[in-house]
Amino acid sequence: MNCMKLLGQRLMARDFDRQTAELQVRIAIMNGYTALGIPVTKPAG
Repeated sequence: MNCMKLLGQRLMARDFDRQTAELQVRIAIMNGYTALGIPVTKPAG
């Protein structure tokens, strides 16, 4: 939640269950971008 606040984003949903779902979607997207930035190391030879 701290990262969301640092990015200046606000939740659009008002219902608690929908807020939870919205956060889960955003976290999944952020994790996807993080995974794209991690280098893949392979042994040479």
